[in-house]
Amino acid sequence: MNLTLGQKLIRTKPTERVAEQGHAPAAGRLGRSIGLFPLTMIGVGATIGTGIFFTMVEAVPKAGPSVILSFMLAAITAGLTALCYAELSFRIPAAGSSYSFAYATVGEFAAFIMAFCLLLEYGLAASATAIGWSDYLNNFLTNAFGWQIPEMLRTPMVVSTPNGVQINAGHVNLPPILLVLLCGALLIRGTRESATTNAVMVLIKLAILVFFVVIAFSGFDINNFHPFFNGATSHGAGGMVGVTAAAATVFFSFIGLDTVATAGEEVRDPTRNVPVAILSALVIVTVFYMLVAVAAVGAQPAHMFEGQQAGLSVILQNVTGKSWPALVLSAGAVISVFSVTLVTIYGQTRILYAISRDGLIPKTFQKVHPRTLAPVGNTVIVCIAVGIVAGLVDSTFLWDMVSMGTLTAFIVVSIAVPVLRAKEGVSLTKGFRVPFGPYLVPGMSIAACLYLMYGLSMTTYRVFAVWMTVAVLTYFIYGIRNSRLNKVSA
Repeated sequence: MNLTLGQKLIRTKPTERVAEQGHAPAAGRLGRSIGLFPLTMIGVGATIGTGIFFTMVEAVPKAGPSVILSFMLAAITAGLTALCYAELSFRIPAAGSSYSFAYATVGEFAAFIMAFCLLLEYGLAASATAIGWSDYLNNFLTNAFGWQIPEMLRTPMVVSTPNGVQINAGHVNLPPILLVLLCGALLIRGTRESATTNAVMVLIKLAILVFFVVIAFSGFDINNFHPFFNGATSHGAGGMVGVTAAAATVFFSFIGLDTVATAGEEVRDPTRNVPVAILSALVIVTVFYMLVAVAAVGAQPAHMFEGQQAGLSVILQNVTGKSWPALVLSAGAVISVFSVTLVTIYGQTRILYAISRDGLIPKTFQKVHPRTLAPVGNTVIVCIAVGIVAGLVDSTFLWDMVSMGTLTAFIVVSIAVPVLRAKEGVSLTKGFRVPFGPYLVPGMSIAACLYLMYGLSMTTYRVFAVWMTVAVLTYFIYGIRNSRLNKVSA
């Protein structure tokens, strides 16, 4: 049967077919090797780190002490979406997360656009976290050995300044490139090894953040919370406008919820473990974010955050007057940010795997090594792209773009819940369901995401529009003609 263009754009993949792909012959699928605890640690590992270790420097100047409300607003928005993720991951336990959910509900074209949002989200998140890792590595080397990485080897070529974009010829940020190479080597070895290593690093990370909170509270000063809101002339963002802008900036750090869903095809008992892991990770992340944010702002005046490299380490050094707490925290950050970069690169490769398996991008991305059951070629390509961006571009360009991709993905996931309920109707199987019906929570999630999008800059919207143009062209030039659903409808 020949389909019209409109029918091709909205054709969906049956949910049972999406789920069955995870049970394909071993030579053509990913291996189910991840249990509940390492899966939860994947979510925590992809989430805790970026929003705390790095973006306080970006967020506090926008919101002032009220950045605490920014983290709370981001957490509430993520919580609403997490409920939607939990239901969908129960119904559709497959690789690809938001992309797979969209393909089964709102259609192929929307799913492909969603996939490009996810590629933007994960690729830039991995680059941005790798860049931040470089700052903490340099801080650690300074405190431990009194040596710094030469400036030409730790500063990018393309830098954002108050006067515009600056090009530093001959400069390259080498540490992030090395980090990406290490992550790629570990991922190529196999998923189980990567998940176990990540779980260990996440436990170290949580211990380091507890260490930070305890010491920072020893220097807590309630006066640092006055005035609670920024003035109207501060960065052009006063009151709740500043809170919203900061929340939009830090929101990308909740990418971990989506990362848990990307692992759906490699999880043992996914219909139980994926929803539980998503909700567990959200609770752990929110508690730690709030504790660290309150401790950090209480220990240091808000105006000192701007431009501060390795900020949490500097706070401990200022509070104690000694270098060893900063040394411990920098060492912990070096380890923990490794886990964030590892998991975000992992998520990127699994999304590409899912898209390729559906025929919408070349087959290279779905080839799995017969021994490790890892998509080796896919991982190499992703690491090259992430490494180039991390080594040459200033992270200032990346934070808001990652948030835009994350928010867009969360909106589509929220839309997918009522659509899936309507499609399955009374035949809906038992399992986790979003409370209060299919409209209230998803509707609140969409509204919250749109509210945070309002706080993003016009530059972010312009770059996002260019990326979406690339996505549309790619779909109509390659994807629509090579889609596996063409064989089904033929």
